[in-house]
Amino acid sequence: MTPENPENPVGPVAPVTPSAPTPKGHQRRAALLDAAEHVLGSAGGAELTMRAVADAAGVRLGHLQYYFPARSDLLAALLDRILAASLARVAALAEAGDAAGDPAAVLDTLLGDHDDPSLVRLFTEVWAMAAHDGGAAGAVRAFYAAYAGHVARFVRDRSPGLDPVATQSRAEVFVMLMEGAALFRSGIAGSATPATDAALRRTLLDLLGLPGPEGGAEGGAA
Repeated sequence: MTPENPENPVGPVAPVTPSAPTPKGHQRRAALLDAAEHVLGSAGGAELTMRAVADAAGVRLGHLQYYFPARSDLLAALLDRILAASLARVAALAEAGDAAGDPAAVLDTLLGDHDDPSLVRLFTEVWAMAAHDGGAAGAVRAFYAAYAGHVARFVRDRSPGLDPVATQSRAEVFVMLMEGAALFRSGIAGSATPATDAALRRTLLDLLGLPGPEGGAEGGAA
């Protein structure tokens, strides 16, 4: 129904169509998400309050609420940005046709994320929120399902004769190893060593169906 104008009962009032965000609006929204990401990475999910984000951004609370009316809206947008950025790097794996001749190049970008302590801390906070927040958990599960899907595509393209169940299993184990290794290689739960890195790379290459650094096939995983 079209709402009527109480001051002019003769005719209806045309509904208002929200205008598209302006470039400046996009910039302000991005700046608020930058502040939220800083709070999450430096203070943790428990401290990710609307007031804390507004203070970090140097704006009034009402300004933050104009773009993100509730904490759930802010959290959803923040997770979307964090996970989308990481997924874009993972997606490059499925497109890395030339990388098949240089196995190290396939992994370098993904393993390189472990060298960024701030990024790993950010993900540990995301994981912690997912353990207590249903919305965060859903976003994280969707992210890892897409992550495994990209890896499975990479494996399938290079080993088309592999059983589909084995292909998916390889992809999911690859994701498990990559994400678990982040805690240890980043220094949060341990430290990377040449020996552990070499063993990790051999296992990951094997799961991808790529030749190992010695030039021989690292086959056998299924």
